[in-house]
Amino acid sequence: MKKTKSAGQSFIKGAVIISLGGFISKVLGAIYRIPLTNILGGEGMGIYQMVYPLYCILLTVSASGIPTGIARLVSSGRGFGAEKQAFRLYGAVGLIGTCVMYMLAAPLAKIQGEPAIALCCKLLCPSVFFVSVLSVVRGYFQGKGNMYPTAVTEISEQLIKVAAGVALSYIFRNNLALAVASTLLAVTISEVLATALAALWYYRRKAKKPLYTPAYVPVSSILKYTIPLTLTAIAMPVSQLAESIIAVRLLREFSAGATALYGVFSGCAVTIINLPVSVTYGLAASSVPQISPLAESGDISGAKKKASKALLITLAVSLPAAAGLFVFAPLATRLIFGSLATAEKEILVKLIRIMAVNAVTESLVQTSSACLTSLGKPIRSTITQWVTAILRVALTAVLIKFTSLSIYGAAWAANCAYLVATLMNFWYIIRVKNSKGGKPNENNTDRIGFNGRRYNAAGKSGA
Repeated sequence: MKKTKSAGQSFIKGAVIISLGGFISKVLGAIYRIPLTNILGGEGMGIYQMVYPLYCILLTVSASGIPTGIARLVSSGRGFGAEKQAFRLYGAVGLIGTCVMYMLAAPLAKIQGEPAIALCCKLLCPSVFFVSVLSVVRGYFQGKGNMYPTAVTEISEQLIKVAAGVALSYIFRNNLALAVASTLLAVTISEVLATALAALWYYRRKAKKPLYTPAYVPVSSILKYTIPLTLTAIAMPVSQLAESIIAVRLLREFSAGATALYGVFSGCAVTIINLPVSVTYGLAASSVPQISPLAESGDISGAKKKASKALLITLAVSLPAAAGLFVFAPLATRLIFGSLATAEKEILVKLIRIMAVNAVTESLVQTSSACLTSLGKPIRSTITQWVTAILRVALTAVLIKFTSLSIYGAAWAANCAYLVATLMNFWYIIRVKNSKGGKPNENNTDRIGFNGRRYNAAGKSGA
């Protein structure tokens, strides 16, 4: 088969760019936790983390499936105007998400038993709309093989959030509720400015005009990929919301510092574990424009080879990172969360060591889910995520309630869940077959029209 040179960046270059952007963003986020923990303390961090599950659920519905879904359409050659349709569709969805979060602020504060959460939700809710718009732009450029906009906007988001968050929380440090709420206002400010930067990048792009005006991709084609991806991504924040409610309530039966314990687990341990996972995100994002055209043309064997390459590189990067987390857990705790009490530091070190394996399994789940979407099987990763999300919450409840593990039960539950997710996704990728019922066209004589039908060299339409 004749190879065509990609107009975008190579797989490795694209992966490095987006991985570097994600890693810098996560490092900034981890560094951000140092002054934030100093100002807010364990309790303040607990409140901060209790707000995020609802935010993540709404963000997932309005934005999570967009980058990969739009990238898949654009890179396949059938996505003319996909981003314009997505702007209208997900702009409206994001606006609805913002309103829903505002209305749920008071009920959530009552359910979680923490009055400060109401104001936090109200200051954070505008972010849902802006992230929706930002995600469309990122997906468009990823589909074109250009990973710079994603990397630059991720870094700019984090820089603005860190600067505004530290400044505002310090100003209101004498009032814990206002200090926590101000850090979430900083998130909103960062998303507004990052979206403005992405919009400027999009409108200044040099887009090639087609020789003829093809029909815009229908909304149904966008939803075909974004809905399964959304359902996949929403499983995690839903499980985190359930976990935050169940874990804190169960921990209160054994400890007066339940909120602080959950803050150490979710706000500190998970933050450190996610650092290497952010590096491998670039491999997941860059695999989409590499695998999708092969899968679309019917070359499933070639597409699966690309997927295997992405997974092997992910494993090669994440394994040493997991080992490093285990060995240097005390050092990371002292450097990033030095303001924690001695007892909390000991808990954090043990949590990091228990969850170090998640640096590998989370990374593999991330990349394998992107591979399944690129292979045209997004529903399979959706099934994986929901099975493991339910498993994680159930195990967390059982291990905290019926054992002496306390908050460590949540860590072991996460380990089991991600291991199951990894094995399920691997099995699904192995089982993917040529859905077109034939071998790929070696002469490259077929092309795919914008309506999704195939045309041979003579111009005759095929199924």
